[in-house]
Amino acid sequence: MVATDKDEKIKFKKELQHHCISVLEKRIAVADQAMKQAQEAANSEEKSSAGDKYETSRAMGQLSRDMNAKQLEEAQRDLAFVSSFSPEKLLDIAQPGSVVVCEGITFFISLGLGIIDILNNKVVMLSPTAPIALEIVEKKAGDSFEFRGSKTKILEVY
Repeated sequence: MVATDKDEKIKFKKELQHHCISVLEKRIAVADQAMKQAQEAANSEEKSSAGDKYETSRAMGQLSRDMNAKQLEEAQRDLAFVSSFSPEKLLDIAQPGSVVVCEGITFFISLGLGIIDILNNKVVMLSPTAPIALEIVEKKAGDSFEFRGSKTKILEVY
């Protein structure tokens, strides 16, 4: 999206940030619920005459809980990262939290969430560590970058 004024750019960035936060809040809720369910399952497994079965079930429940705890922690870390963006701050150089408008494509350097539709604009949500993001970061309007043999010009960064 090539926004024409500062207010439009800020509104667009706020919408992008809100989308990321919404996705992460859902991930946090799902991981938290799954972690609690796994813990409850492990705790409620009754001891039977087949002691090995009991121990295996408890261990599997604990592994599931640990996996969900890790996902929860990662989502919380991502939420803190995305929440640190200041949509009101319009950036001149591509970096995390910036919108990068190129010929035929727009990127938001934030989280790797794929392509989304925001305010009737298709935007590729990029992780700052994605290979294409590494080509874009530190560039400004007028610069070009090459990715997979294709050269693309940056029209605007904000």
